[in-house]
Amino acid sequence: MAQQPGAGGWVTFLPLILIFIILYLFMILPQQRMMRKKQQMLQNLRRGDRVVTNGGLHGQITAVKDKTVKIKIAPNVEITVEKDSISRVVKPVESG
Repeated sequence: MAQQPGAGGWVTFLPLILIFIILYLFMILPQQRMMRKKQQMLQNLRRGDRVVTNGGLHGQITAVKDKTVKIKIAPNVEITVEKDSISRVVKPVESG
């Protein structure tokens, strides 16, 4: 019995579809989650938060504007950086 010409056509695309699903689950979805988490962190920046910039500078936020923040990195030394350059907020060390 001869096979019909279009009967198994979708089966040849099955490996490609599976590769795309695996790529989405292991690469794209986690990247989107990280981006959403960073955007939320940047929106929640407040005066007094201790932060680390992408360049490795540690400091305390003294002012927050729409796209920039002022960070005190030493006594009498403040710098203005883009919010996007903040890599993380540092939790204060609890004493006690």
